[in-house]
Amino acid sequence: MTKLEEMIQRAGTIAVLGHVNPDGDCIGSCLAVYNYIKDQYPQKQTAVYLEAADQKFSYLRGFEEIRGQWEGEAADLCVCVDCSDRERLGPFVSCLDQAAESVCVDHHVTNEGYAGENIIEPAASSTCEVLFYQFEEERISKAAAECLYTGIIHDTGVFKYSNTTSRTMEAAGRLMAKGIPFSDIIDDSFYRKTYLQSQILGRALLESISFLDKRCIFSVVRRKDMDFYGVDKNDLGGIVEQLRIIEGVECAIFLYETAPHTYKVSMRSNRIVDVSRIAAYFGGGGHIRAAGCTMSGSIHDVINNLSLHIEKQLRESEHV
Repeated sequence: MTKLEEMIQRAGTIAVLGHVNPDGDCIGSCLAVYNYIKDQYPQKQTAVYLEAADQKFSYLRGFEEIRGQWEGEAADLCVCVDCSDRERLGPFVSCLDQAAESVCVDHHVTNEGYAGENIIEPAASSTCEVLFYQFEEERISKAAAECLYTGIIHDTGVFKYSNTTSRTMEAAGRLMAKGIPFSDIIDDSFYRKTYLQSQILGRALLESISFLDKRCIFSVVRRKDMDFYGVDKNDLGGIVEQLRIIEGVECAIFLYETAPHTYKVSMRSNRIVDVSRIAAYFGGGGHIRAAGCTMSGSIHDVINNLSLHIEKQLRESEHV
């Protein structure tokens, strides 16, 4: 029996938390834990607390039961998933602090272990992969399997990213054997875009700018652009990935404005640049090839500050 299973078994009330701006792996892992507990331990009181999530994940069982506000009642166990540090729990950090026991399940290399118990596997592709091997496989329902598969495909870019391993593929294959509609999950949650999402993507690509001998590229969406197109932060997914796959690009940066002169920064790299180091320097985190942070200043200031770190790594690689 795994440590996670042990902690679940002795808890009567359980709160499940993820990070702010929840992505596919965060939502998938939160709802995987929720469904696993609901299926195996229906007598336990379990709740997921998250910021508003993208409706494209509404096919996951339990999505409509996600709570956007913590009622202040201390849980026996707080399960934090896919969250590299306590600050990224946002308004729900008090739920962690007041729980009798806590456990963090994660795969971010920057996670230093902030919970009472910590199950952190930086070599895993996703938190959903970590959870798959923490759960008892025969007890994973089809609904829980859909959640786990969703998280894995989103954090691996449908098995394209360098974090994909044979262990990742083995987990995905065994989840597919549960009878999940894997093709629909990929199409509907990863590839499909609305008309407005396609428009803002086109705008971002059209206005992108390359630098450092075209080895890097960035684009920015300002608040006024989001208002003009009628989109929010949930409609901006995938832009940085489209920048990353442009021929000759080693590092891609996408910014969107969250407040005057404040930007959410997403970075992706292909082979050389460790963007997690850069994000950590500016108070963020993530993975070697995919990371992010929040930065303040003009767009010029933000890109200049990032480019100094990127250029340093590129130069170091030339002397290896």
